[in-house]
Amino acid sequence: MIRYALVCEAGHGFESWFPSSDAYDEQAARGLVTCPFCDSPKVSKSLMSPGIARTDRGSVPAEPAPASPDPRPMTAEPERRMREILRAMRQHVVETAEHVGPRFPEEARKIHYGEVDSRPIYGQASVEEARALIDEGIEVASLPPVPDERN
Repeated sequence: MIRYALVCEAGHGFESWFPSSDAYDEQAARGLVTCPFCDSPKVSKSLMSPGIARTDRGSVPAEPAPASPDPRPMTAEPERRMREILRAMRQHVVETAEHVGPRFPEEARKIHYGEVDSRPIYGQASVEEARALIDEGIEVASLPPVPDERN
């Protein structure tokens, strides 16, 4: 896994983890890396300082680096708002759609091909099943989990 410090065209800074640098490049090229604050897909890597131990001081313990200011006060409000939006979105789906569980791919196809009446549904599908649905022209979206307040 690799962590990148990212910045969008509006100057919002954020971090994200990727399986590899190639995975970041691929996702960015497809417009899948977006700013969590303004949803802009125009995102680029920003400078990150690597954590490198100094070796030029011999056996003398290194002085601790000055503490950087906590970024949470700057991002606390956008994070709180994001959590509210995710909770509201999930609650709306749960209240207005039928939970079909692991039958989601089958039910989505039935609705798409007119075999059953159209209705909002949600459930589970593997990444492969979701890709197959998308390839068939069936619109699906992942419903992210609601972030835990302790994270």
